[in-house]
Amino acid sequence: MTRQLHLNVNILNAGVFGGSWRYPGTDALASYGIEHYTAIAKKAEAAKLDAVFLADGPSLDPSIRHRTGNNLEPSTVLARVAAQTERIGLIGTLSSSYNDPVEIARRLGDLDYVSGGRFGWNVVTTAGPVAARNFGRTDEPDHGLRYRRAATVVEQVVAAWAGRTELRSPQGRPVVVQAGGSTDGKRLAARVGEVIFSADQDIEKARAFRNELRSGAAEFGRNPDEIVVLPGLSTVLGSTEAEAKRRRDLLDDLLPDAYARDRLAGQLGFSLDGLADDEPIPAALLRDPAETSGSQTFNRVVRDIIDRERPTLRQLLKKLSGGGGHRIIVGTPEQVADDIEQWFRFGAADGFNIMPDVLPSGFDDFADHLVPELRRRDLFRTEYDGTTLRDHLGIGLPAVRAVDRSSLVSAK
Repeated sequence: MTRQLHLNVNILNAGVFGGSWRYPGTDALASYGIEHYTAIAKKAEAAKLDAVFLADGPSLDPSIRHRTGNNLEPSTVLARVAAQTERIGLIGTLSSSYNDPVEIARRLGDLDYVSGGRFGWNVVTTAGPVAARNFGRTDEPDHGLRYRRAATVVEQVVAAWAGRTELRSPQGRPVVVQAGGSTDGKRLAARVGEVIFSADQDIEKARAFRNELRSGAAEFGRNPDEIVVLPGLSTVLGSTEAEAKRRRDLLDDLLPDAYARDRLAGQLGFSLDGLADDEPIPAALLRDPAETSGSQTFNRVVRDIIDRERPTLRQLLKKLSGGGGHRIIVGTPEQVADDIEQWFRFGAADGFNIMPDVLPSGFDDFADHLVPELRRRDLFRTEYDGTTLRDHLGIGLPAVRAVDRSSLVSAK
């Protein structure tokens, strides 16, 4: 069978752009209601996407002052989505730092069963002091400690799923999804990840990342062909190139400046106060990504942009547009399909975690115009071949690693 793309849609409140909630015709408060998520999921299922994905964090993000957020807990939302759909995969984020493995195994195992084998768990280690304070801690756990705990938590959860004798789903157990570009993150992905979300702006680096993960999986005794790497991709579509560029320009104009600055400061690990808009960020302020305690992945992505393009602060804020660092493509469905096809055939991606600019309109454009173009190129399915998330991804059940149930690393 011809190798084809895997596509998820990230239902990120009003869209990945920081000003998406202000886009004309958009309901800024839609992400506070369940219908926002179920409607997009139904559209994704009609387009035969692999899955819908919900990001989350166990805290109230201070950026709520500047934009709407993800406001409903993922497993709650996905239970409702499961009841209103039949085939689409359901991937939800739950923290390995601030959740108990026994509770995760029960909750997500039951969701996988009641959904007919469609669930995936996006494992995150939860960087940032805001979440730590939410759990009564003075600061976030050390980066290495978070990932050691994550490895142990995942192995205990997977062992619990594998040990079920009742309420077993058709796919055996949920799919383990993970994202991490740091040394610790890549090792965790190679050890336990089945679907890997990534963030790369450069096609060569993306291919090297995918090859590194596949080699790492083989070192752990895993089949590298059952590692599905999905870079994040934001799409801005128009019926003409000029129309798409106008849409992007408007989104840049709608971006709350304070939100963009706070987000970039968080990624870089220092305040932007006092820096000149029309000058590059001083090199003396930049730190090696490995020295940061927060998200090393997005720190690295932003540092790569700075090193490669030498943008002014204003140019960098515009390039990121509050989206965090995932690659943004602006153009017609044919132009965006050209880019997707290039990355896929080059071996830089097995597919993409699609992050539409605005929801729902940006995803409507993707499903109605870009998906048909991908099908014309024989790059994407026209029908589902199976009923489970593992069926859609074309992966089986990896062996269960032996775990020491007394070895759970405390995140304190």
